[in-house]
Amino acid sequence: MSKEKFPMTPAIRLLLKHNITFTSHLYPYQERGGTAHSAHCLNVDEHCVIKTLIMEDERRQPLIVLMHGDRKVSTKELARRQEVKTITSCDPAVANKHSGYQVGGTSPFGTRKIMPVYMESSILDLPQIYINGGKRGFLIGMTPTEVQRVLQPTLVEVAIEG
Repeated sequence: MSKEKFPMTPAIRLLLKHNITFTSHLYPYQERGGTAHSAHCLNVDEHCVIKTLIMEDERRQPLIVLMHGDRKVSTKELARRQEVKTITSCDPAVANKHSGYQVGGTSPFGTRKIMPVYMESSILDLPQIYINGGKRGFLIGMTPTEVQRVLQPTLVEVAIEG
């Protein structure tokens, strides 16, 4: 872990509890800046910045999707893989309620509600990823295998060009 001071979020507490090695990266948050802004601030490839998306099926059952910053999720393909009719993005207020985090600062670690996690399989091909640490303007760097070890996500191939 880096020596700089970083926010002690539920995500960080969970990572520390599981002895996960990570680096902390604070940057000036920009409303609607997305992964392009954070990648620019950290001087990393946007493909290595991983979005944490809170979605739900037609029964309003929430789920987490981890996706490359420069890609979108084929909700149609994800629904097909899950054998449900539809998958849609949650309204921000609903996403906040499920995750316990503010949209723009959503981490897949330490969420308020336990939700199934789906991760784009090609994320595992990256040597290092940057994923939200539970606060706007705060990413953590880690290996994708550590994400896999802690979250045990279902691997999917649902990325489409962003």
